[in-house]
Amino acid sequence: MASLQDLKPFTARVEDTLDKVGAPLKPYLPAIARFLLVVTFIEDSLRIFTQWDDQVWFLEQHRGFRSGFSQFFLALNIVLMMTCSTMAILRKRTDLAVGGLFIDIILQSVGYGLLFDMSFFVRALSMVGGLLMLLAEAYAKSRRSFFPGLPDISETDRSTYLQLGGRVLLVFLFFSLLIGGEFTVLRLVFSLLGAVACVMVMVGFKAKWSALFLVMFLSIFNVIINNWWSLHHTHPQRDYVKYDFFQTLSIMGGFLLLVNLGPGGISVDEKKKAY
Repeated sequence: MASLQDLKPFTARVEDTLDKVGAPLKPYLPAIARFLLVVTFIEDSLRIFTQWDDQVWFLEQHRGFRSGFSQFFLALNIVLMMTCSTMAILRKRTDLAVGGLFIDIILQSVGYGLLFDMSFFVRALSMVGGLLMLLAEAYAKSRRSFFPGLPDISETDRSTYLQLGGRVLLVFLFFSLLIGGEFTVLRLVFSLLGAVACVMVMVGFKAKWSALFLVMFLSIFNVIINNWWSLHHTHPQRDYVKYDFFQTLSIMGGFLLLVNLGPGGISVDEKKKAY
């Protein structure tokens, strides 16, 4: 059986080949990743706006919101999501953009009664992981402190801890996909490959290529499972499937940020470079 050392030249050649193939896309990768990361917030704000009356009715009839406050709540969500998403895409005060989107996740989880919904909770954790990667990317490119008044921590350390938290949280969505659905041999194979890739991302071993594998896996999964466009516009599950589709796109954006930025200092990949 080949040892890890025997496989090292082969994996190095594969990485070099992938680098060459992906070189034309690399300059655009950060912008694509940022757009994908916030696309679920953009879609959600448009959905609230186009379904305003239905949203108001739901909040007042099922969540007990008073008339007037329900409209304020929805308007606040739209403003937060659109403004902060635009700021994130344009790299304008990313710290405020990430903070605003994080607040919106909390507002929606409480307002819509999703706080104890396990599916929403897992996806929210993955979304937070993507936002941490976005903040790590912004901080790595900035020399000013995003957190004035806090104890002085080096820029490298701040970015490193954010990348670690982002890596760990991003894989929560994937783990939820692994344990759900109908059991088949093909699903078992993909689940095992996905689980290995998730662990590699979490510990930061070959993290870029593991994240790229998860992006490709989620792309296929999203088109096959969350094909909301194939459902009639009156189908009761259409909005839920569409919501899942765009949330998965956003988590893919988080993985693409990891591909572009790397796993950070607290990772096996970085430790190996030190020796």
